[in-house]
Amino acid sequence: MCCESKRRFLLLYATQKGQAKAIAEEIWQQAGAHGLEADMHCMSEMDKYNLETEKDPVVIVISTTGTGDPPDTARKFVKKIQDKTLPPDHFAHLQYGLLGLGDSEYMFFCNGGRTVDRQLQELGAQHFYDTGLADDCVGLELVVDPWIDGLWLALKEALQLQKEKEGMNNAVDAVPSSLSTAPHAVHELKLSSEVQNLKLEDEGARGSNTLSQKVDDINLVAPARDTEPSLVHSVPPISQCALNIPALPPEYIEVEFQDTQGENPHLSSLISEGTTFEVPVTKAVQLTREDAIKTALLLELDIADTAFEYQPGDAFCVICPNNVTEVEKLLHILGLSEKGDDFVCVKVKQGTKKKGASRPQHIPERSTLKFILTWCLEIRAIPKKAFLRALVECTSDVGEKRRLQELCSRQGASDYTCFIRDSNVCLLDLLHAFPSCKPSLSLLIEHLPKLQARSYSVSSSNLYQPGRLCFVFNVVEFPASPSRPVSWKGVCTGWLAELVAPLLHPSKNYPGKKGESSSTEKISIFPRPNNAFHLPADPSVPFIMVGPGTGISPFIGFLQHRQKLREQHTDWEFGETWLFFGCRHQDRDYLFKQLQCFLENGALTHLKVCFSRDSSTAEVAPPKYVQDVLRLCAKEVARVLLKEGGYFYVCGDKKHMADDVSDAVVDILSMEMEADKLEAMKVLATLREAKRYLQDVWS
Repeated sequence: MCCESKRRFLLLYATQKGQAKAIAEEIWQQAGAHGLEADMHCMSEMDKYNLETEKDPVVIVISTTGTGDPPDTARKFVKKIQDKTLPPDHFAHLQYGLLGLGDSEYMFFCNGGRTVDRQLQELGAQHFYDTGLADDCVGLELVVDPWIDGLWLALKEALQLQKEKEGMNNAVDAVPSSLSTAPHAVHELKLSSEVQNLKLEDEGARGSNTLSQKVDDINLVAPARDTEPSLVHSVPPISQCALNIPALPPEYIEVEFQDTQGENPHLSSLISEGTTFEVPVTKAVQLTREDAIKTALLLELDIADTAFEYQPGDAFCVICPNNVTEVEKLLHILGLSEKGDDFVCVKVKQGTKKKGASRPQHIPERSTLKFILTWCLEIRAIPKKAFLRALVECTSDVGEKRRLQELCSRQGASDYTCFIRDSNVCLLDLLHAFPSCKPSLSLLIEHLPKLQARSYSVSSSNLYQPGRLCFVFNVVEFPASPSRPVSWKGVCTGWLAELVAPLLHPSKNYPGKKGESSSTEKISIFPRPNNAFHLPADPSVPFIMVGPGTGISPFIGFLQHRQKLREQHTDWEFGETWLFFGCRHQDRDYLFKQLQCFLENGALTHLKVCFSRDSSTAEVAPPKYVQDVLRLCAKEVARVLLKEGGYFYVCGDKKHMADDVSDAVVDILSMEMEADKLEAMKVLATLREAKRYLQDVWS
């Protein structure tokens, strides 16, 4: 079908970390094979599209960030459609389908997409296709893939209906005749047999084979004896069936090595979030004993000579590099070990078929190869299916090529989830498992996402420690696995632990008092203010803090701040404060035993602690977890929340703690109100809405 005859639809995306954009690009690439043309724009490019006058169907892909906020690139758009002066039929002409991305580990799942969806509906817009909500917790592809598969039929029906409305019933060549009598109802999100059997043509720049691998091809692969599937091995039926694999993404990046020398860009040029500050690490303390299961460190930064400002409860981001050893391994596999310090120029490939191709913002136009792999690319990222598809073309071994095809195919979805996603497999793991795969540097730049700065909660008060910022973290450990022969430390926490080792373990090479140093080890940070997770504006309002493990971090800042306020304002009235803290062992990982000092000076009114792994000889076993202690204090918790207008703060692990705490609060409210759980849940929802039940959690 020629370009002129393709029917247009508008494709908008709003992304925070690139996932929504990547999915939108996949839709754009597939559209041509269906006789459609996607006019794709970032939602922030409001000068390039106009929903007020848009006649064609609109497809929206939007992620969620923070505590349920739309991504930064959607803020102006959302603000515009939330204008209270707009009439209820403002978008009555608009037909749209929306795909929201989120993570159910967090409270406001897919709220960015839900917000846009709800507002468009309130302004009269109509769905031509059901909204899809994809969950990164279990795998975005579980919803994304079937949603895209069903999109084409819905789009064609919407376009057919539009033609009929325009009196163009004779122009039906863009819609199969079998669809001409189909009802124009909104589709349920399920695959019809017609969609399941689609065999799309690969319109990528590197190959023209159909996306369905023929069963005859399988004879090229020597049968393996293993009976259990793994990253590198499959079993029937997937090992013997035809495959539906994604379209080959077009190349669009070109890398040129240069003989000239120079300097790498400053790290601040990689950050678009605002001003960065390079600050020295002045103190490092290990808060856990050597035999603790996790190693927790407290670091103190000197911000006295900067304009960095924060409140207790805020977070900030640390710009961190990839592990040096992993970068060297990657250079070796790429055959570029001798060129790591060479300068390269990164630019868009001439003649690329990628729409709107541009050099990724996080990749400098000119820098050393090692700088790109160290500071710019998330080499630990779990590879997307589009990346696996591209790696197929770089793999010479027939068996390895087939397995990569399986892992990126629709039929291999469960294998992808099990052996790639759930196993946290990264590029290095893949290249180790598939040694004949030799990707180019340009391919890595095209497919690896930006190396994200890591966020940490502030664990101090500028009122208590002027010019100082403290934070606490566990050194994250990833154990060895069948797909990874060696264990890993977290990208940022492992780097920080190595950076401050001289402060933790001074020797003749690192002179100075233990825990302190006059050395100039510096890290780059930038603020990430929290709009809600702050102390109550009225100091007389009581509040409850729940923070097991390193979740106690922001509450140290709360209590330091409260202590200074009490010292400076002896005539103020201060509400009571509760802290619920838990850890495994009292003698190994009780992170802040000086909490007793806050009790003594009055900053903390009630301290409740529990130790989940300590044995007890008591006749009645003590509570193990913070949610258990909360239930023992049910009357006091209910009094603070229901009668005294208090606040409730939770910080820590979402999956294994925050949900259990939320359930405990519902039980407490239900019991003390003598109401059913549904009523108690409504009360908790009201507290959340009023910003009196606040969470700072991670998964």
